[in-house]
Amino acid sequence: MRVLLTGWPSFLDGEATAGDVLSLRSVRTALTSAGIDSETAWSPAFQPGALRLEDADSARYTHVVFVCGPAHGEQVRRLHERFPDCRRIAAGVSVIDPADPAVTGFHQVLARDEPGGARPDLAWSAGTSHTPVIGVALAPGQREYGEKRRHDAVHESLGTWLNELDCARLPVDTRLDTRDWRNCATPDQFASLLGRLDALVTTRLHGLVFGLRAGIPVLAVDPVEGGGKVSAQARALGWPALVDAASAVEPGAFDRWWSWCLSDSGRERAATHERPPEEPMLAELVAGLKGAR
Repeated sequence: MRVLLTGWPSFLDGEATAGDVLSLRSVRTALTSAGIDSETAWSPAFQPGALRLEDADSARYTHVVFVCGPAHGEQVRRLHERFPDCRRIAAGVSVIDPADPAVTGFHQVLARDEPGGARPDLAWSAGTSHTPVIGVALAPGQREYGEKRRHDAVHESLGTWLNELDCARLPVDTRLDTRDWRNCATPDQFASLLGRLDALVTTRLHGLVFGLRAGIPVLAVDPVEGGGKVSAQARALGWPALVDAASAVEPGAFDRWWSWCLSDSGRERAATHERPPEEPMLAELVAGLKGAR
């Protein structure tokens, strides 16, 4: 017996959701525990280099199992045509129309929900491991820096590096908006958001400030050639995890400081980082105002 595991993440134009992929993991773990050989077909858009559904030899498999998502649509119907001699089973799927050829083409359907019934989703059955949750706050163009701007190159390098990290990446923005729930509306909300993170990667000055105020390690990257306000603020706050614009486009530019940020020493440094005194600047401001009267 050899089983080909498929689902919507197998289709070239399909979609890979966390539920789809975890359900596939759940089924494969159960088959492995039962001593049943299986392979999973993935869309090259999601898993480049993995087994493609188009390349799977139908003669190689005795069974095809379609996991999670709706048992509906042309892609699912073509699956029956692609593997006519295999026993085809749908597991953990939603059945909207039991008479749909996408459904009737299966020899067996183990639905999570169908007219008149429901069962727990297969994603409940698989284990997951903890990965760091990091925020990413990127600066806009900042045209005030003129020819010293290296934002495009720095952000491209950061994006390539971030794609390779095994972590949950959360885009965060210091820009506030009282009309769009996707953005924080107050500084208090933004500070609370950062306080839930394990670390922050930022090319913004206030990303650095708010991250350290929240007690989380910050990988600060200055997108301005020769150093701009991010570098100046890192010096003012005494924070060492800083990468300059020239270094940011070099291979491995972020690895050293990123490892430090997630280390015990980096976390402790951030958690105990002494907040700089604000009184001198505020006192100078107040004195200047009083002296101008």
